[in-house]
Amino acid sequence: MHCKHWGVTLAGGLLAAGQAMAGDLFLWQTNSLTYLYGKNFAINPSIQQTITFEHADKWKYGDNFLFVDRIFYNGKADPNKGPHTYYGEFSPRLSFGKIFDQKLEYGPIKDVLLAMTYEYGEGDSEAYLIGPGFDLAVPGFNYFTLNFYRRHTEGPRPGTGVWQITPSFSYTIPVGRSNVLIDGYMDWVVDNDQNSRGTYHANLHFNPQVKYDLGKALNLGEKQLYVGFEYSYWKNKYGIESSSRLDTNQNTASALIKVHF
Repeated sequence: MHCKHWGVTLAGGLLAAGQAMAGDLFLWQTNSLTYLYGKNFAINPSIQQTITFEHADKWKYGDNFLFVDRIFYNGKADPNKGPHTYYGEFSPRLSFGKIFDQKLEYGPIKDVLLAMTYEYGEGDSEAYLIGPGFDLAVPGFNYFTLNFYRRHTEGPRPGTGVWQITPSFSYTIPVGRSNVLIDGYMDWVVDNDQNSRGTYHANLHFNPQVKYDLGKALNLGEKQLYVGFEYSYWKNKYGIESSSRLDTNQNTASALIKVHF
């Protein structure tokens, strides 16, 4: 009886210590599922439905962002990927301010970080990105980050590396009983990456979402259920230079439903 009580006490103490450590180490996280339906996509079949899982978290020494797309082609299969495919990115960042317990603030800069991204997809070239990142204080924005990456592409078109600039942002506009949330990112590959087997061309992808907080409007809970659209402008999509033979400039929008959990 005494031994059992001691074991329960020890287990309870370890659980409490673990919860306290987790509370100190992990600050918050959010997960979501998004359904998208859109037309007029470039290179791949024109009509697409996409289901996206997203995860974001902040911990003691940085933050992480992950998304995975499952893409379904409607009416016409992709010649290389068939009727559906997938794509994902994992983007961890480490905060120098938090690691060294120093305030790295200057003007609009709130923190300096080491930013990394791993891109992967079916039949696509993998890419590894690393460089400095900055958290910025921009009036009115929920957040504004700016990452400068050295981009290294693997697969059939590897190169020596080029620079990519990636801002991401979030902005809230009150509308009636609820809010409109505008958030997203831009990936700007600033130069061509060449080798003996081809060229990964400079390209720019601007990908914001405009979402109405329907959950708040219906008293179902704030920041839980959104409806709206995602806009995608991509010049030289996939780093393929647009030409009269193949238009690789994408300019389209997709209807959106997003649920957070």
